[in-house]
Amino acid sequence: MHLKYLKTLLTPQDRASRVTCLAWAPNNTKLAVCTAERVVLLYDEHGERRDKFSTKPLDPKYGKESYVVSDMVVSPDSTKIAVGQSDNIVYVYRIGEEWGDKKSICNKFIQTSAVTRLLWPADNAIVLGLVDGKVRLANTQTNKSSTLYATESCVVALTSNVSGKGVLSGHTNGTIVRYFFDDEGSGDSQGELAVHPCPPCALAWAANGVLAAGCDKKVVAYSRDGRVLQTFDYGLDPRQRGFSAAAAGPSGQSVVLGSFDRLRVFNWAPRRGLWDEAKPKEIENLYLVTCLEWKKDGSRLCVGTNCGGVELFDCCLRRNIYKNKFEMTYVGLSQVIIRNLSSGTRVVLKSYYGYEIEEVKIMGKERYLVAHTSDTLLLGDMLSNKLSEVPWPGSGGNEKFFFENETVCMIFNAGELSLVEYGNNEILGSVRTEFMNPHLISVRLNERKQRGVEDNKKLAYLIDLKTIAIVDLSGGVSLGTISHDSKVDWLELNETGRKLLFRDRKLRLHLYDVESSTRTTVLSFCSYVQWIPGSDVVLAQNRGNLHVWYSIDSPESSTMFPVKGDIVELQRADGKTVVMVTEGLNTVTYQLDEGLIEFGTAVDDGDYHRAVAYLETLESSPETESMWKMLSRLAVDARQLHIAQRCFAALGDMSTVRFLHQTNQIADRVEQETGGDGTEHYRVRGRLALLDQNFKLAEMLYVEQNALDEAIQMYQELHMWDHCIALADDKGHPELDALRESYYDWLIRTGQDEKAGELKESQGDAAAALALYLHAGLPAKAARLAINRPQVVGGDDTVGRIAAALIRAEFHERAGDLYEAFRDPRRALECFCRGGAFRKAVELARSSFPSQVVQLEEQWGDHLVQQKQTDAAINHFIEAGCSLKAIEAAILARQWKKATHILEMQDDPAAAKYYLKIAHHYAATQEYQLAEQLFVRGGHIKEAVDMLTTAGRWEEAHKLAVRCMSEQEVLDLYISRAQELQRDGKFKEAERLFSTVQQSDLSIRMYEELRMFDDVVRLVARHHPERLKETHLHLAMELVAESRFSLAEHHFLEVGEWKAAINMYRANGMWEDAHRVAKAHGSDGSQRQVVYMWARSLGGEAAVKLLNKFGLLEFAIETASNNPPFDFAFDLARLSCKEKIPEIHLKHASCLEDEGKFPEAESEFIKGGKPKEAVLMYMHVSDWANAQRVAEVHDPDGVSEVLLGQAKVCFQQKDFQKAEAFLLRAQKPELAVKFYKEADMWSDAMRICKDYLPNKLSALQEEYDQEVCKRGTRCVDDLLQQAQQWEQSSEFSRAVDCYLKVKDDVHTAVMEKSWMKAAELSIKFLSAERAVEVIHVVGPRLTQLGNFNAAAELYLNLDLIKEAIDVFIEGEEWNKAKRVAKELEPRYEDYVDHKYKEHLKNQGRVESLVGLDVMAALDLYAERGQWDKCIETASKQNFKILHKYVALYATHLIKEAEPVKALQLYTQHGAPPTPQNFNIYKRLFLDLINLPECNGAHNYNMWAELRNFLLQLCENLSRSAEVNSPAHEEFEQMLLIAHYCATRSAAKGVEQLSSVAVKLSVSLLRHTELVPADKAFYEAGLDCRAAGWENMAFIFLNHFLDLCDAIDEGSLHALDHSDFIDTDIPFEVPVPTKLCVTDEQREKIREWVLMVSIDQRLEQVLPRDERNSYEASLVAAETGVRSSPCVLSGYPAVKNKLEFSSTGKFANKDDWNKFLMATKTSHSPECQDVLHFISKWCGGLPASSFSFTH
Repeated sequence: MHLKYLKTLLTPQDRASRVTCLAWAPNNTKLAVCTAERVVLLYDEHGERRDKFSTKPLDPKYGKESYVVSDMVVSPDSTKIAVGQSDNIVYVYRIGEEWGDKKSICNKFIQTSAVTRLLWPADNAIVLGLVDGKVRLANTQTNKSSTLYATESCVVALTSNVSGKGVLSGHTNGTIVRYFFDDEGSGDSQGELAVHPCPPCALAWAANGVLAAGCDKKVVAYSRDGRVLQTFDYGLDPRQRGFSAAAAGPSGQSVVLGSFDRLRVFNWAPRRGLWDEAKPKEIENLYLVTCLEWKKDGSRLCVGTNCGGVELFDCCLRRNIYKNKFEMTYVGLSQVIIRNLSSGTRVVLKSYYGYEIEEVKIMGKERYLVAHTSDTLLLGDMLSNKLSEVPWPGSGGNEKFFFENETVCMIFNAGELSLVEYGNNEILGSVRTEFMNPHLISVRLNERKQRGVEDNKKLAYLIDLKTIAIVDLSGGVSLGTISHDSKVDWLELNETGRKLLFRDRKLRLHLYDVESSTRTTVLSFCSYVQWIPGSDVVLAQNRGNLHVWYSIDSPESSTMFPVKGDIVELQRADGKTVVMVTEGLNTVTYQLDEGLIEFGTAVDDGDYHRAVAYLETLESSPETESMWKMLSRLAVDARQLHIAQRCFAALGDMSTVRFLHQTNQIADRVEQETGGDGTEHYRVRGRLALLDQNFKLAEMLYVEQNALDEAIQMYQELHMWDHCIALADDKGHPELDALRESYYDWLIRTGQDEKAGELKESQGDAAAALALYLHAGLPAKAARLAINRPQVVGGDDTVGRIAAALIRAEFHERAGDLYEAFRDPRRALECFCRGGAFRKAVELARSSFPSQVVQLEEQWGDHLVQQKQTDAAINHFIEAGCSLKAIEAAILARQWKKATHILEMQDDPAAAKYYLKIAHHYAATQEYQLAEQLFVRGGHIKEAVDMLTTAGRWEEAHKLAVRCMSEQEVLDLYISRAQELQRDGKFKEAERLFSTVQQSDLSIRMYEELRMFDDVVRLVARHHPERLKETHLHLAMELVAESRFSLAEHHFLEVGEWKAAINMYRANGMWEDAHRVAKAHGSDGSQRQVVYMWARSLGGEAAVKLLNKFGLLEFAIETASNNPPFDFAFDLARLSCKEKIPEIHLKHASCLEDEGKFPEAESEFIKGGKPKEAVLMYMHVSDWANAQRVAEVHDPDGVSEVLLGQAKVCFQQKDFQKAEAFLLRAQKPELAVKFYKEADMWSDAMRICKDYLPNKLSALQEEYDQEVCKRGTRCVDDLLQQAQQWEQSSEFSRAVDCYLKVKDDVHTAVMEKSWMKAAELSIKFLSAERAVEVIHVVGPRLTQLGNFNAAAELYLNLDLIKEAIDVFIEGEEWNKAKRVAKELEPRYEDYVDHKYKEHLKNQGRVESLVGLDVMAALDLYAERGQWDKCIETASKQNFKILHKYVALYATHLIKEAEPVKALQLYTQHGAPPTPQNFNIYKRLFLDLINLPECNGAHNYNMWAELRNFLLQLCENLSRSAEVNSPAHEEFEQMLLIAHYCATRSAAKGVEQLSSVAVKLSVSLLRHTELVPADKAFYEAGLDCRAAGWENMAFIFLNHFLDLCDAIDEGSLHALDHSDFIDTDIPFEVPVPTKLCVTDEQREKIREWVLMVSIDQRLEQVLPRDERNSYEASLVAAETGVRSSPCVLSGYPAVKNKLEFSSTGKFANKDDWNKFLMATKTSHSPECQDVLHFISKWCGGLPASSFSFTH
């Protein structure tokens, strides 16, 4: 992220005028700025000031100077501003939504101490930070505040996380406290997060941690659990001041910290999990940054300063323009602002997971956003500003997006449909489907609110083409599956998702009720259907009718309008619903009944009062009645009883109206008495359950309220005594017996003797029950009771009365049971027979009357036949021995097999008649084999044969006939049968019979007589294939004779005679059919030919129209033109294409010419406008007179061609004089010249050319010269002679050309003289341009011959100064060149000097060049490698020139692998802080640090030189513009490394300092970003081993071997860094290009490490100090505190240390004293030099330090 200055909002003052706070509105439209004068200024999003207001103190008597505004924040809805003040109060000002709205105080929160910081994370909650350390929550709704948590230290900073669900406070004691309103599932703890070393005045809570900074010039990054993640220490930067403000970007990926004159930007690097610092923004004279505020969309950063200035910065990574319509601003890796260039509206697209947004696309009519990250998919609706981010792992970019639904995006990918609701960050649902057509998918998401339904999200889609699935997306459950019998081509849910309309391919419209799972077909031949928006009204069209269902719950009731066109559009606006129908060229509108539509909407919205109001305006109709019914049902369900009463009144149901009226009175009374909802009272609810006939529910409601008597009364009123008594019995009601008596009395009183009898029977009074049953006329019940309890029967009279009653009631079987029970079998048998109870009769007869059993079986069978139970009668007839009746019963029962079985066992001849009937049945059921057997057994052979032939079983019929009949009988039978079939029109069956008896000719004759020629052909092809073609042609000719041309055509084509078909149609004038046949079967040529002949037959305009129709007009004209006579061609051309007439004349003329009719051909050529052709015709036959005549009259231009033709003939005949005359008459002298040239008659050619073509004479002369030269017959003398002749004839130009052609390499003097003569003539006689041209030719030639003076003189004669100077320069006549330039053209003096310098440079005369151009001389020295002379000469120039060539020399030395010499060069001449030299310095350092085996004592001088060089460079940088730049910091690190290397070499030269040398080698390991890692670990390991530190030696050398292996592989990714965890030894280091050791050294190390590993005497752990950290690590592992390194050993200076106060450097006292003592005792000059360097570097030594005086 980069900061770019945009504008100054508030001009800074020349004094302290602190901007105390800034606040951006969440809607990005307002910026509030509070000045030192306690005035709040309001700016718009473009930075223009639009409004302001003043703050006020807590108590006006103290005045406006009594407080300061400490902080300010804007409410989440951007309409209020909270202002925190030092006088212990927070005011909340209402600023409104529009500019200029009145400002007013809407809340006050008085606190116990001064307010320091404010946050407003939620709608009604303001978080306050106080001086007393409390963090409180103020509620703007209740105007009260409470304490969230309390500390003992003042709140200096307050910030929230990205989502606003957490609060972070910083306190003066350094504590940082975290508090969550909602941890969002992160699991992070609350309370003290960390303790910062100083008050964290600059505090920011980013997405991946916390950044804190303060007055100690350090920025510390804390992880989410409070660990120190990174520390950025700027203490060494003298220009850095303490940090005063911080702000995290809205995405949480960037943080800006402000200090004095500087803004530092930190960006989160997701891959590394660390913060990266961008280049700081340094602003001179900005002074202290007092506050920072980031615009909520991340695009702007506002900075307030201590001098009252407010600066606005643009924050973005990049911008681009999308399709010239949208601007996309990437304000972070995970946040993009999309702005519509035309409307100015903006949308902020942000990844809530912090992923990098790869690409943003705008789709769906430029309304919807689609963007991908590595793991998520971002979608957005720019119109509603609803954005979503859902998990979406890589899919290859193959998704297809559909945006037809405004609330949800449909995504198809790999056969899966995913739904994403805009504004929801989870995938709404996913289903498998292969159908991506939006018309086959319907999604409804809370489009209309429903009572009791909070989240209504439904999806309907196709599982396959015939199966629809409906899914509840909220619960993820299936609501139903619809299997249809036809393919579905359209479906749509209504807006509430309760009903589904779908249409199939047969255009049938179906309605499916989701709740009841019922399906109804509502319309057939449906061509259009749609739910009317905002309602459950359906509009559809079938054929010429428009249907409207105002109440879709009654699909049988629709309103119909006849229409003459198709519906094209439905419009609903301004209280009207209009259907647009196209009727022909017009569009007609039909207005629907908005009241009915509104009724449905009101019902769905639960506004029943409005629904009643609409219905009351309507007249009574079936539709209205259905609506009243629906509304009544809904009103009762919603317990809106007054509305329900009105609905039933409209329906005329007065009993229900009366019942509801009473119920409403109860409810109203309850409301008056209790003040609650009367409909919730148990009596009201019980009555409603009663209305719904849910008696058990009503009983439960009464019983729950202990109203048992009311429940019993309810049952009594409903006369439901059974329920009443059961309830009383169940509950133990004391008046149970009385209830029973009341029930009995009521039954007797109401004449319900049956119920009374049942009651008495249940009570055990059987006699009373019997009497009541008889009294009620229920003898069956009386008989049952008498049979079950015979003791209640008083005697036979009672039995007789009961039996008589039963017989009167025709209950004969029951009477029989009664008689049988009371032992009267005869009467019982009689009653059983009369009642048809033959089963009981037979059983009784078997026991009492055995002789009557057979008779009873036959009667039983007859009875069953009468009852149409023939199936059951069969067995009874068999039992009775009545076989014929059994067969008839079986036939009637269609028990054919049983009938056949019974028939087969009969010997009675009377049974034979049943064979035919049963056989006919089997024939009808196609059981032919069984039918055949039955026919044959019954002697019906002919019927069997007829059956088989009718069934097409010809072979079986034939076999049967042959077997049972004679051959002639068979033949006669078949022929007669076939003829019968022929007469019946069953020709195929007749043919089959003829074929069966091999009479195919009879079939052919039959078909021929019937004119069924196709069958004739078929039979001929089958039986006489050799006569097939003959048959086709014969039939075709017969059909032609009968004028049945289409059938004739068929037969012609069957044998490939399509030409005959065409001729048939031509002969009969049927040209259309002829053309059709030609088109279908002939070639294109034949087709065109037919059309042509058709047109010729028509003639005139009809022919033209026909030919135009087929696009063959030109073809016809062309054909007619090529086929004489030409009359038809002329007719066509005159009528349609007059421009073709000349062409036809020409073809006619050509035809006449071929026939030798030249005069007629001449006439036609002239008519065709081609007289030239006539001329050519005569010329072709050498008729020159006629040719010239025609040419003179009709083609004057052709006369010359006639003359040319005669001339060619004369030339061929060698008659040159006559040929020349013809050519001159034809005005073609050039041809004469050509012919003479071809005849090698050059003199005549020159003569003609001179007389008639003088302008071409020179070219002819040149051509002649070339010809002569080719022949080798012309020399220099000839040219000179020719030139002289031209000169004498004053042809100076030609003379000059001749002189210039002279070339003689032997006699150069003659050649030079000729050229000079040419120059002289051109100067004297030719034009200036021509003269210049000649001089430009002669000058270079003379220069080439070495005659520079003559050439220059020629140039000077024509004032060609530049060319003359160039000639003198080429001849090295430098003085002449300078004189000419000076005297004639002074501007060329520099040019001459430049050429002279180049000359000296090319000649290598550097000493001479120095005096003229020292830079060129230095460059020449450098090119030649004369570096000593180059540096010596450069040192005499200025500093800049010197260091330019020093840098070049150093670069050369570095390339030549001589870095030591390069170091000496810079040591000698100094190190300027020029950025262009930084790479040289870095390369020089790296080459020296990579030198092998340079860590010994003898290498001190090299390291000391490098150290001193880098010290000089750093000091120079501190005084330059590059101070504190990244390069400066890098060179400071290189200086420290060089100092360590030099001190190590010095220490190795003194035995007492060996431990210091080892420490320095170990300390160098933390600098392996610059020091080669393998070299550093190798040297540290060897030094540790030599010093006896084997544990460290083993770890370092083991890691060195790992590094060697990784270098061989080319990657360090697989390295194990576990030994160096919690140290400051870096893990990510550059890969060295080659190893620092030989293979032999490497193997020695490997052997030692292996030996130590085998011994296992060492613990592989680095030594630790009192910090419980690795002793050489500067960073403490537990606290993260970084110690300063010792200037002598590099180890951390922790406790016992000396400080170099001026620079903040330290030394361990033990190491320092040891080094001083060793230096004094050893008198080592190297150690003394080290101390001298430290004194210079650190600004002096401590008081007890060493003296450098000897």
